[in-house]
Amino acid sequence: MQTNDRLIVGLMKAVDDGYAQLPDFQRGWVWDDNRIKALIASITNGYPVGAAMFLEYGNENIRFKYRVIEGSPAKNVVPSELILDGQQRLTSIFSALYNKNPVNTRTDKGKEIKRFYYIDIEKAINPDVDRVEAIVSVPETRISTSIFGREINLDLSTPEKEYEKKMFPLNIILDTPKTFLWQQEYLKYHNNTVINEYMEFQAKIIMPVIQYTMPVILLSKNTPKEAVCQVFENVNTGGVSLTVFELVTAIFAMDDFELRKDWEERQKKYFDGDLLSVITATDFLTACTLLSTYKKGGTVSCKKKDVLNLSLEEYKKYADDLSAGFVEAEKLLEAERIFSSKDLPYTTQFIPLAVLCTLLADDNKIKETNIKNKIKQWYWCGVFGEMYGGANETRYVYDVVGVMEWIIDDNKVPRTVQESYFNPLRLLGLQSRLSAAYKGIMALVLKNHCQDFISGTEMDFAVYKAENIDIHHIFPRAYCEKQKYDKALWNSVVNKTPISYSTNREIGGVAPSVYLSKIESKGKADGADIDMYIGTHWIDVTCCRNDDFHGHIISRAKMLLAAIEKATGKSISGKDSDEVIKNYGDSLA
Repeated sequence: MQTNDRLIVGLMKAVDDGYAQLPDFQRGWVWDDNRIKALIASITNGYPVGAAMFLEYGNENIRFKYRVIEGSPAKNVVPSELILDGQQRLTSIFSALYNKNPVNTRTDKGKEIKRFYYIDIEKAINPDVDRVEAIVSVPETRISTSIFGREINLDLSTPEKEYEKKMFPLNIILDTPKTFLWQQEYLKYHNNTVINEYMEFQAKIIMPVIQYTMPVILLSKNTPKEAVCQVFENVNTGGVSLTVFELVTAIFAMDDFELRKDWEERQKKYFDGDLLSVITATDFLTACTLLSTYKKGGTVSCKKKDVLNLSLEEYKKYADDLSAGFVEAEKLLEAERIFSSKDLPYTTQFIPLAVLCTLLADDNKIKETNIKNKIKQWYWCGVFGEMYGGANETRYVYDVVGVMEWIIDDNKVPRTVQESYFNPLRLLGLQSRLSAAYKGIMALVLKNHCQDFISGTEMDFAVYKAENIDIHHIFPRAYCEKQKYDKALWNSVVNKTPISYSTNREIGGVAPSVYLSKIESKGKADGADIDMYIGTHWIDVTCCRNDDFHGHIISRAKMLLAAIEKATGKSISGKDSDEVIKNYGDSLA
């Protein structure tokens, strides 16, 4: 890597000739009219506008598809450098100070417009005038109007009118011969009466712009792809972030494969369900890399550098099977009563799950009960062990390799199953649906074939969607606050369950004994049926009928812990610890 200052004249010439181009993953130019004027003001003042970052082009290691900066006339030119950072500034400078065509920009409200930029000579040399006030933009007609075009505010449609208004066209400022010719005609127009004024303008504005330099950091063409990706992420924090997908798209484009189009079509065909809608293009590439490296044997990996080295041949070979694997994973999660993306414990765990489903698709092994049970156990260990909250590429590998070995040999238990641990006190920490374990517990309640308190309808997928099922308090919040119960208890997952919108309205904010009696008195359901329905939620009916909040919390905590043990296949220790007794008021053993 090397850094040096370059004249913007030379930079613009390189852009114009096509020797400096953009990698195809770069987003379009988006700067608005006011921002361009501010940039011009900074340059004419000699203020720094930040460094640009270029990448030497020409190594087979980095074969990105490239394109010229907007407005460049270059065609069929192989660039010597790619612009990684500085696109917006360089495009603005090229369009406003070099290119002879109007600048395609937009208003601050987003309306697309075309503009030419001028600098007011008198204002530019006046030290009392803010430089940005001297920068003027006019429509492509070079006539600025108001009152819906009926009144002309500024007419610069001919050179003579430019001379008259003392407006210098900025798109010739870096072209010395054209600037000299304009100067000659300008002085002649004013009979040389403005020669001193113009000489001051030339000294203060034109010459400094011609001599203006911009720091350029040049990355060697031997820079690894993952380093280019990381650099771009670091420098692009204020703009549209680059993903691994953007880089792979540019790499595949060199072989005339439109990865973005392929992904968009794949989304429509396979990923239109609510659960699968959370899967991003980068997630899919990560999963494809994980699958590909596993299939090849040897070292399995799916870190950023591995994804960037995924070949087009490998992508084409595995993409369809993997898409079907994601669909199979979605079905498995729905069978576990995870119905919507907002209730999905971890988006990230979808990646190894889909790869496992793809690998086990041969001979329909994923349908075999013993194999499916191991997949489910691993999944719930990941959820309740809360294993997928951080950087996960290494865990993906451990789990895919480990689960596949476990399927063959019962003694080779995968790391996630071994390491999974659930503390009984964690139940009280689950106060909102943001937690993976919270979502997992609600799925287990649904999986217990829980029924609506009033209708007795089982909350399956169709009912969940149609009846607007959500998570609500069993002992209502208003009632608990009135009784001054400990919020750590009443607002925890222990006191919550899936309830339909209509049933929750019937419950209101009163004691359980009151709302249960109200449901009965209205003839919506008889007592025995209601008791049975409530029991499907692992709720102690007697405690509810007697408004025994403490008994309810202890009973339900025990049942939730038992459900977690069953799902993970692991016993939970510490149910009768001093801390548990202190926080719950009793043992959970």
